[in-house]
Amino acid sequence: MKFTTKLFIILSLFTGSVFVSCKESSSKENQKEPTTENDNFETHSTDGILVYETKNLIIKKLSDHIYQHISYLNTENFGKVACNGMLVINENRGIVFDTPTDNESSNELINYVTDELKTNIIALIPTHFHEDCVGGITEFEKHDIPTYATNQTIALLKENKINFSNPITNFEDSFTLNIGNKKVYVEYFGEGHTKDNIIGYFPDDNAIFGGCLIKEVGASKGYLGDANTKEWSTTVKKIKQKYPNAEIVIPGHGQWGKTELFDYTIKLFE
Repeated sequence: MKFTTKLFIILSLFTGSVFVSCKESSSKENQKEPTTENDNFETHSTDGILVYETKNLIIKKLSDHIYQHISYLNTENFGKVACNGMLVINENRGIVFDTPTDNESSNELINYVTDELKTNIIALIPTHFHEDCVGGITEFEKHDIPTYATNQTIALLKENKINFSNPITNFEDSFTLNIGNKKVYVEYFGEGHTKDNIIGYFPDDNAIFGGCLIKEVGASKGYLGDANTKEWSTTVKKIKQKYPNAEIVIPGHGQWGKTELFDYTIKLFE
């Protein structure tokens, strides 16, 4: 009897200590870090469906027509940086916003779209002149995929001695491309990350590729070497005003979400 009582006490103490330990652990895990600038913004939890992954490239399906491609750029100031692009697909036709960061990862993207999705890429659209948008353009040229860019982007590419073998189709501030029976819109709203940054919009899925003009929630200001920080918030306010109910917003780097990315970017540069 004494043995049983003692065993019961030991087991009770052990169970109690485990409960307290788990509670403390859970409490610590749920404790919020000190208040940060993104505490007032709702984050988007859905990450999309992973459909392709190698050391060079990740592809996620976000909706019926929208894919996010992620590749990597080694930088001096920020280390290895994940860079986003967007792929729109409809009726076996595809439009790519921003190349992956190099030719190898771009070749992987082209092969996946061609072989697995049975889709012909009809256009490449860089959203500005930086390497994370055009680093793999040579591979797109090899596959005879036409490139469309603003006059500003073309001028900045030339200014920075970034030359390509195939001519680039130019446009001024906005451009519309047919993709089967649907349309993709390309628009310039003003300066921000660069003078030439544009966005892409696909209305059927209410999806926007903001490129480096749009920041993920919690991001820093990032590289500002070619930025206009005074106009950045104003530019993004114009986008939010035109697309207040966007369902998919993909930034140039980091996690996609909805219009909370507009709100965060506006506040970050006010």
